[in-house]
Amino acid sequence: MEVTVYNIEGKETGRKINLDDSVFNVENPNDHVIYLDVKQYLAHQRQGTHKTKERGEVAYSTRKIKRQKGTGTARAGSIKSPVFVGGGRIFGPRPRKYKIKLNKKVKQLARRSALTYKMRENSIKVVEDFTFEKIKTKQVVEVLDNLNLDDKTTFVIHASDRNVILSARNLPKVRVELADKLNTYRILDANNLILTESSIKIIEDILKNN
Repeated sequence: MEVTVYNIEGKETGRKINLDDSVFNVENPNDHVIYLDVKQYLAHQRQGTHKTKERGEVAYSTRKIKRQKGTGTARAGSIKSPVFVGGGRIFGPRPRKYKIKLNKKVKQLARRSALTYKMRENSIKVVEDFTFEKIKTKQVVEVLDNLNLDDKTTFVIHASDRNVILSARNLPKVRVELADKLNTYRILDANNLILTESSIKIIEDILKNN
């Protein structure tokens, strides 16, 4: 599949680049593996540090709070009991890991499927490699305006570029991702993807069928 290459002024460069169909134009995108990959990504964002105190951890006296018989109410041996206000919680949450294991091939198929959907929606643009001479948010806004894109856009670059990354930092809906770190969630979360020419080879090397 051939697509037009633009520059950051929004003009066609007169060149086209060939995208690997096995990555950007999968015949049957798999919705279920997309779901699994996104589920894994979101699960891995959870810290899992939730904790409440159970009856053995509440700091109260351990003396018996009333006599066993003759009170007309149920017997009670400790103020730490979960039935009392301030007592320990029954079966409260404990720290745990939310890790989900997915096979490498499943994750690759998920990213190929997501890229295919974006390509079919005409939500992917290819631009020639670029950089900024200085850190300035206005430059990123100008690029988006030149390409007629809204602000929920992800730039995919081939290598870490401090000026580009920091220039986009103050725009809450604009992200800059490295090609080798691009994941299914970030592909689907963006309204538009801007891929630099050099990033395409990295993406294809990681995702194409071997």
